Amino acid sequence: MRLALHFVRDAQGGDGRFRNRMDATGRWTDTPTAEDCWGRAVSALGATASAHGNPAVRRWAHRAFDLGVRQRSRWPRAMAFAALGAADVLSTDPAHSASRALLVDAVAVIGPVTPGPWVWPEARLRYANATLAEAVIAAGAALADEAVLDRGLAMLHWLLELETAHGHLSVTGAAGRSPGEVEPQFDQQPIEVAAMADACWRAQVVTGDVAWARGVAAAAAWFDGANDTGAIMHDAASGGGYDGLQRVGVNVNQGAESTLAFISTIQRAHMSAAPA
Repeated sequence: MRLALHFVRDAQGGDGRFRNRMDATGRWTDTPTAEDCWGRAVSALGATASAHGNPAVRRWAHRAFDLGVRQRSRWPRAMAFAALGAADVLSTDPAHSASRALLVDAVAVIGPVTPGPWVWPEARLRYANATLAEAVIAAGAALADEAVLDRGLAMLHWLLELETAHGHLSVTGAAGRSPGEVEPQFDQQPIEVAAMADACWRAQVVTGDVAWARGVAAAAAWFDGANDTGAIMHDAASGGGYDGLQRVGVNVNQGAESTLAFISTIQRAHMSAAPA
């Protein structure tokens, strides 16, 4: 954990933004940005600052978080990732005004849901879609804003219904999804499944409604073959997660993102009291 925290802190620029690319010699090759790498780093720092068992690690993470939370991004997903870290910090420090401000701004950047059957703030689904809903849920709960919370829950309910087919999860493919596209999509990526597990878990925690546990269970089952092709999406020998569910076959590369998505989904499933 200390090594991972050191890596994240080393990636951070003096203004709170983050670098994303390093070469084989350990040299950063890009400049700090407020894109997804910033949002994910702020999310990780917020979780560590609020929940790690070592007080020293919490302090180090909090310092980096306090610097990162000052930044803003124009990208909804970057803001959504960061919002999750801010919500974690507010759960242990309700007076943390910078976290509160970031949550307010994240909700604004993600945007409202337009009237009609497409219960989503974007005209097209892209990637890590459930993270947008989770961020709105987390913000509504942390800010005690019932309207925002209800919006996030409505987004997640709609997305889960849209991405459930024939009793299993059928997530949006890598190319995205527009209204009217109802057939199974490929390549399906583990990040989508993990985002759904995280969002449903948070909805369950926030509302106390165990019905959300079914979404977590469906996400875990997706890795075990309850998906559009019946393919197992993890390697039992290595513990790694495969990179993509394809129309014919599986991308058996076991990238870090896919492996972490698999692990985090199983963790959520263990944390969630799914009904039989």
